[in-house]
Amino acid sequence: MKKVVLAGNPNVGKSLIFSRITRIGIVTANYGGTTVAMQSGHFKYKNNEYEILDGPGIYLLGESSTTDQIALNLIDTADIIINVIDATNLERNLKLTLQLLRKNKPMVICLNFWEETIHKGITINTREFENLLGIPVIPVSALQNEGISELLASLENARTNDLGIKENADWNYIGNIINKIQKLSHRHHTFLESISDLTLHPIWGIVIAFFVLVFTLILVEFIGENLIKLIFEPFYFHVYNPLIQSLGNRIPYLTIKNLLITNTSDPLQSFGILTSGIYIALVAVFPYFFSFYFIFGFLEDFGYLPRLAVVLDKFFHKLGLHGYSSIPVMLGLGCKVPAFMATRSLTNKREKILTITLIFMSAPCLSQSAMIVSLGMNYGVMTVLFIYIILITLTLVMNWFMNLIYKKEESSEFFTEFPACRIPSLKLMASKLKIRIVDYFAEVIPMIGVGILTMNILDTLHILSFITEIIQKPINILLGLPSGIAPIMLLNFLRKDASVALLVPLNLSAHQFIIACIFLTLSTPCIASFFTMFKELGNKTALKLICLMFITAFVSSSIIHFIYQLI
Repeated sequence: MKKVVLAGNPNVGKSLIFSRITRIGIVTANYGGTTVAMQSGHFKYKNNEYEILDGPGIYLLGESSTTDQIALNLIDTADIIINVIDATNLERNLKLTLQLLRKNKPMVICLNFWEETIHKGITINTREFENLLGIPVIPVSALQNEGISELLASLENARTNDLGIKENADWNYIGNIINKIQKLSHRHHTFLESISDLTLHPIWGIVIAFFVLVFTLILVEFIGENLIKLIFEPFYFHVYNPLIQSLGNRIPYLTIKNLLITNTSDPLQSFGILTSGIYIALVAVFPYFFSFYFIFGFLEDFGYLPRLAVVLDKFFHKLGLHGYSSIPVMLGLGCKVPAFMATRSLTNKREKILTITLIFMSAPCLSQSAMIVSLGMNYGVMTVLFIYIILITLTLVMNWFMNLIYKKEESSEFFTEFPACRIPSLKLMASKLKIRIVDYFAEVIPMIGVGILTMNILDTLHILSFITEIIQKPINILLGLPSGIAPIMLLNFLRKDASVALLVPLNLSAHQFIIACIFLTLSTPCIASFFTMFKELGNKTALKLICLMFITAFVSSSIIHFIYQLI
């Protein structure tokens, strides 16, 4: 079985080509960095069996990051290389092509985005291209699923051809190739290209970014809330819960029943795996996950995300990061779970830690924010604004502190491509959304189940009530909050918006409400975010960060209480 490796620059469509060949559903996006690890699959063509591998995009054959090393290792093990090239940007892509030819491995050129050459007024002589490189050159439109069979047929004709060009002469040779094979014709900007130009404008780009972010969050909240109210909550309370309670009555062993199912109608008042666990995973978190990735999928397929990253790069650079950290941070304003998962595209651990810290601290998730705003307005607009001003201030202070810790490690350079703005394909959007939902059920739900089981055991052993009794007095003295908030803090681990809602019966003053919201926001992540952090950062790093956040929450809330006492 021969090993075929897809190699090319970021954002040339390798992942979609991989998916077309193998029919394996993987997430493809109209921005670089979608593939951060190896994808493997198998296919058969004319009685020949192949293993095909897709790694991260790479600009040059020189290790500069973890993802680059993954790509280099794959190339070294290849029997055949499919060099995927953006047909609309030959000059940038051909430097890697010449380096790959020096590997003396059988190779085929895949000219992707062939459909866009017409719109851009680009004509490429593929036959002359083949003569100059001495290897097959196949035009492909992966988006339209054209040219894939021709690409597979060309594998039998894959050839080696070290051109004998010294590396310092590569750019001169590339210029000669382009002059011989490519012709450009004049054309007018399309409407989408005009929009593309506006998104990168120094002023209008920022304005557009602001409205996109605000409109995205509004849509996510609208879709998520309505999914909960109209579908998921009615289904849970009127169909699922009565059924599961009926089945629970048939379980003869009380201990097992209490682990799986609780008799209360409120899933947040218990720790049943099949009640609380399902409610949190499907009702509390999933609707926001679904709505955000629906909107997010549109933005990535339209080609806006790399432009957003560039517009925000200057700001994030001051935080020790680059523009691509803006994407997971934006996700975090909706739900922390997909935000933490999105940090996989970042190039090193330092960037992941700093970005996750920003996500953790900068703002509550959408559902918690909605609850803070709705309840906080009873105390006045300034109370709500003060909560977010404090959170932003603490975020900047923590970012400064984290940059001191990781000051010896420099942030990676920010390179990105500007793909053409395209009208998204609904079929492709639905396919990606389906894949992400499957990943959610495979990764997040089991973690929530483990967390609920742990809480159930602690509750059964009366450890939770013991913890509540211990923390009541310090909370009252240091934070100025009533002792009744102690169980709410434990509930905060299950669902953060519900914990804010339970502040109402306590009749808190304005400053007590501010302190309570700050502490609930920063002290602990929700159970889904908690286990996602462990998966993305590793146990040791995640535990350190969570402990640091708790200390920050307690100390900052105590200081605010002290200041209010002085006033």
